Amino acid sequence: MLAANIDYCKYVAIRVIIASMSDPLDLLQTTLKQHHQSLTQPRLLVFEALQNQEPQTMQQLVTACQGRIDRASVYRTVGVFEKLGIVQRLQIGWKYKLELSGDFHHHHHHLTCRNCGTTIPLPADNQLEARLHDLAKQAGFLIQGHQLEVQGLCQNCQRQLSRSA
Repeated sequence: MLAANIDYCKYVAIRVIIASMSDPLDLLQTTLKQHHQSLTQPRLLVFEALQNQEPQTMQQLVTACQGRIDRASVYRTVGVFEKLGIVQRLQIGWKYKLELSGDFHHHHHHLTCRNCGTTIPLPADNQLEARLHDLAKQAGFLIQGHQLEVQGLCQNCQRQLSRSA
């Protein structure tokens, strides 16, 4: 039990140091180095394709990298990035989209349209975050990360449905 607590404390300390870094590229290099990985050209290209973007499907990411790296390299890189917590999946039914994890940009949640697949980031909400942590604490659970996906219909799809009705 003590070893698990020490490992968790070490994990939290590393995450605090990483989160305090302002340059996302420095943060990427540090994260890779901590896991004995190097910053290769394919990793850099995939990272840049995800940076400052809305969540993307794997196909969109492959298309964004097309002509610079092959499809297999994109898939391998995403696999490594997921293992290291650089990228996170946003589950949308049986499909998913990818985005950089909260360490690489501000933490947020999403609204996802079930009709067209549009994903809209929600602004940070301290009350919501506090409530989630309170609920977890009541259940004896320690949150180490989370995602909140709200599914429904975007304004465009609502308009289209109302016109056709």
